[in-house]
Amino acid sequence: MRLLSLALLTFVSFSLCFAQDDSAPVVPDSEKNLVLVLHGLGRTKAAMWLLATRIEDAGFEVKRLSYHSLNRSPEEVMLTINERIGAEIMDTNRTVHFVGHSLGGLMIRAYLDSNRVAKLGRVVLLGTPNQGTVLIDKFRDTWWMKMLGPMTQSLGTDSASFPSSIGSPYYPIGIIAGIKEIIDNDFILPGADDGLVPVRSTVLNGMTDLIIVDSGHLMMRFDKGVADQTVAFLMHGRFIKKLE
Repeated sequence: MRLLSLALLTFVSFSLCFAQDDSAPVVPDSEKNLVLVLHGLGRTKAAMWLLATRIEDAGFEVKRLSYHSLNRSPEEVMLTINERIGAEIMDTNRTVHFVGHSLGGLMIRAYLDSNRVAKLGRVVLLGTPNQGTVLIDKFRDTWWMKMLGPMTQSLGTDSASFPSSIGSPYYPIGIIAGIKEIIDNDFILPGADDGLVPVRSTVLNGMTDLIIVDSGHLMMRFDKGVADQTVAFLMHGRFIKKLE
């Protein structure tokens, strides 16, 4: 069943890759290229240190941004995101790229939905629930989910969810989805998933490229292959389909 689901997802992912990135390859230069990196739910910028270091090693300047997401509403989180990103790109003449893990990817998309960056580069999302996740649908009314706050509860798949409020991308965007089968969790997350986010939930209409990697949701930010793919998209606007 999972193999069939994965095959269908692969077909759908290619059929949805309508956006083209025909711009020239990016030459990594910290004086010309800035990469803003955003962490996921309940984390801080410390969670992204290894991925940020690997992007820096490729020649980019990287800034990790922190924001509070637990016990906050989407509106409150976005106020912080607007302030943090705005402070980093104010009066800059550099090309600005974005990399986001999980919720961080949604924050980037929501920011770019409402703000135009003068020299916007490329965007990479890691395990981001662009279509929401059925985990929230199933457990939204539990006591422990309520303790996580309204931002977490807004990440479902319904039309009123936070992911559903964000428009399609107008910029080059690459999506990295993970698959990690540790236990059989089809009764909670049907189909292929990274342990928290189904692969099909990462797919985005208008995406430039998508790649599926062998990695769990939480560990994706530490995976060297994921970092290599991130750098490849930032440089070339495409993922490397076969890493040496």
